[in-house]
Amino acid sequence: MTDQLKHECGVAMIRLLKPLGYYQDKYGTGRYGLDKLYLMMEKQHNRGQEGAGIACVNLTNPPGEEYMFRERAEGKDAITEIFGRVDSSFQGELLMGHLRYSTTGRSGLSYVHPFLRRNNWRARNLCLCGNFNMTNVDEIFEDMVSQGQSPRIYSDTYITLELMGHRLDREVERNYMKAKEAGKKGLEITRFIDDNVKIENVLRSTLDKFDGGYVMCGLTGSGEMFAIRDPWGIRPAFYYRDDEVVALASERPVLQTVFNVDIGEVRELPPGEALIVRKSGESSVERIFSQRGDFKCSFERIYFSRGSDSDIYRERKKLGELLVPQVLDAIEGDIGNTVFSFIPNTAEVAFYGMVEGFRRMGMDVRSEKVAWKDIKLRTFITEAGSRDDLASHVYDITYGSLRPGKDNLVIIDDSIVRGTTLKDSIFKILDRLHPKKIVMVSSSPQVRYPDYYGIDMPRLEELCAFRAAMTLWKDSGQENELIDLRKECELELQKPTEDMANLVREIYKPFSAGMISKEMARMLRPEGMATPVELVFQSLEGLHEACPAHHGDWYFSGIYPTPGGVKRVTEALVNYLSCNDL
Repeated sequence: MTDQLKHECGVAMIRLLKPLGYYQDKYGTGRYGLDKLYLMMEKQHNRGQEGAGIACVNLTNPPGEEYMFRERAEGKDAITEIFGRVDSSFQGELLMGHLRYSTTGRSGLSYVHPFLRRNNWRARNLCLCGNFNMTNVDEIFEDMVSQGQSPRIYSDTYITLELMGHRLDREVERNYMKAKEAGKKGLEITRFIDDNVKIENVLRSTLDKFDGGYVMCGLTGSGEMFAIRDPWGIRPAFYYRDDEVVALASERPVLQTVFNVDIGEVRELPPGEALIVRKSGESSVERIFSQRGDFKCSFERIYFSRGSDSDIYRERKKLGELLVPQVLDAIEGDIGNTVFSFIPNTAEVAFYGMVEGFRRMGMDVRSEKVAWKDIKLRTFITEAGSRDDLASHVYDITYGSLRPGKDNLVIIDDSIVRGTTLKDSIFKILDRLHPKKIVMVSSSPQVRYPDYYGIDMPRLEELCAFRAAMTLWKDSGQENELIDLRKECELELQKPTEDMANLVREIYKPFSAGMISKEMARMLRPEGMATPVELVFQSLEGLHEACPAHHGDWYFSGIYPTPGGVKRVTEALVNYLSCNDL
């Protein structure tokens, strides 16, 4: 993806089921758990490079000694910094890690997970991290305030921590009363509480009103570990269990590689269910909420998750293969005078699929490594002219890789979202090869709608497809209809959230996908560029054929999984049209 979208985080959890000395004796290291956590986080480094954090709970440390640890750091080297910093005291049976990408623009160590809520009672200590973004934080916040609470920070992570912490306190109090009724005293009460906390009660009472995509992970000071997936199945989670460990990660191949197990031994956590490991080490998968939809994020398959997963690898190849007929039309069947390539590296698998598709048709295509990622811009360059010039050199080209004026150039990418890098860099550089025509291919459909569940594309006007549609509306001379649409959207916003319809989809109805692609190509072709440009996009039908188990396509289709998404996109269109005097 040339636009470098950011994804909302990755998670890793490990519960060691044997005494710590067992791992020292068997594996020759007292850092067995930490080493595994380190590998799990490094294998998911693609999911977060703005910061990282780890937490640990030791079940055997006596009163007066620390038993709940946390380390956090900022920056792309945060994982290395954290694991280099921890010493022999950072040991325990429960371990949790988090990798952060911010989709809110907020930065600083205080926003790096895990978040920690302290208490002198072990069972009331809570450490929380997650891969999530909630759409209705404002409503949850107001509900907390109406109950007399006064949260110190307005963010979904902090509010979730405080709300869950409050519910954990109530669960502890419930067990305290049961212990008292049973005639228990002193440490007997404490042990009873630690052994009988039901984290599923906490999860049900905390998350029942949340709207959004999430995998929420947590540890308690008394030894409970949990991970829960949203009931729409938006965000991914996978787990593995044997007699030594229980482990969970955002991606399946991570567990396969780190624990050297077959694909069948790694399970996907179902929507609305929680993996719970008790203080005793007993584990189970519990139904917390009824499944409310089947919206597994298709961008995970197209781009975010690593392609080393066998299913994802096959699906990305299929995405490329399905584009063959459209590409053939774009080059008017002239295979002999066409060079095929890909940019960036994450599009390589789709490229293989496209090339294989041509070869299955008996067509021998020419492929070359045409573009190379060269440098990263430095933020200290502040002059606009300097920034623009440097941006045009982010990629370099292989001179002599095609015949000037004779060869078409077909380049495949994962997706085209904002189009900024295409216009400012890639097209300018590819133009130096003087191809007869450039066909820019996207293995995913046109990104038409913002995401509100963890992907960094929150503004309608940032989306190239939306800007193209607005231009087509203007050229059609029917802008008055947009005024009517804005008024209809304002009426929708007066309804209860669950009753709102997504009228933003009306923006695209007057225009075919081909019309929008043509306008996008015109917008993204730099001024002064000599080479003609055509854009080719995957269809929604093609996406569903290639990724049949992942139906979450709201950024392409406008069909949002939750009412909160519909509300947010409706607000976005009203704000845009109001700011543009429509």
